[in-house]
Amino acid sequence: MADSDGRSSCGTIHMSLQGKGGVGKSLAASVLAQYLIARGNPVRCIDADPVNKTLYQYRALGAMPLQLLRDGVIDQRVFDGLIEQLLTGDGPFVVDNGASTFVPLWHYMLESDIPGLLRSAGRKLYLHVVITGGQALSDTVNGFAEVAATAAPRSVIVWVNEFFGRVEYQGKQFADMKAYKDHQDRVCGSVAIPRRNYDTFGRDVEEVIAQKLTFEEAIRDGSFSVVTKQRLKMVERELFEQLDLLDLE
Repeated sequence: MADSDGRSSCGTIHMSLQGKGGVGKSLAASVLAQYLIARGNPVRCIDADPVNKTLYQYRALGAMPLQLLRDGVIDQRVFDGLIEQLLTGDGPFVVDNGASTFVPLWHYMLESDIPGLLRSAGRKLYLHVVITGGQALSDTVNGFAEVAATAAPRSVIVWVNEFFGRVEYQGKQFADMKAYKDHQDRVCGSVAIPRRNYDTFGRDVEEVIAQKLTFEEAIRDGSFSVVTKQRLKMVERELFEQLDLLDLE
């Protein structure tokens, strides 16, 4: 299936990986799914978060819930079934992983060389990692470094979420931090979620997230004011334009 620019996204797999919860990981996954759908791709969403199945709550995205953990460890049969889907099913896929499964899932994938298996089957694996400001900055930067250190070149997409504060440490932005410089060859690109005026854009987006609506639903059918819908259109357009620049295959 090709998008509006003629690019095929059937062989792409997008996995969100971050060891810190509550940083906007599921938001990034939902925005990505909405973007791919808007570009004409029949996206298959999978919610593998064992604690908070946020992506599953977006009914318009039709995410399939998956319980990857059993007694605190990866359930091999469920995991193998997931990989079978990723290898044989029509994509693109968006897989939202929970913070609690971050370490065991990624290590399990590396142990069995799942990234290599996917590549050999002609599938392109993108790893989406959220970096956020505020108190979670250090944890999310460390999460990025752990993923990027073992990722393939140009396979990591960084979501810079400034809702909780600027992504900055001692005057350095993320691109100037050691974690990024050490692994910049692994980064495909980034998407910025800027901090906006909370009383306008902030509240609008927060309400859409709380209701688990896609931008299209909120703009078309939501019980929002005309001005609110205009602001939501602006946010959607800004995010989608950034994703267009990544030229996801």
